[in-house]
Amino acid sequence: METKRQQKVGRQIQKDLGEIFQKDAQHLTIGSFITITAVHVTPDLGIARAYLSFLPDKNKNFLLETIKENTRFIRQKLAERVRHQLRIIPHLQFYLDDTAEYAAKMELLFSDLVIPPAEPDEEQPEEKDEELN
Repeated sequence: METKRQQKVGRQIQKDLGEIFQKDAQHLTIGSFITITAVHVTPDLGIARAYLSFLPDKNKNFLLETIKENTRFIRQKLAERVRHQLRIIPHLQFYLDDTAEYAAKMELLFSDLVIPPAEPDEEQPEEKDEELN
């Protein structure tokens, strides 16, 4: 369970990382659109785990590795943005967010299910007016 401070710091880092990928780190994205879907911060605010989603997602593993290799550059850009709000700039860890793929897979599984219609019950209890009054 994250505290309110962790949630606030996570949201701020998520917003700032989004701006960094749009403006300062375009050379890392190689024409892809990166969405930071979530940022979870440890209780001591020392580590921030960012979950990324890519469009188009054909080179997502390569893009993730490129971003991981340039974590120091991204952290430096983040430090320039949050240096007045945070005393310690958290170390960044990037992960691939595959919830959309997981949801699509579950949707496909559910769409393939064949559920037979329910058989009508032959012995349905009749409502008695005496019991309702």
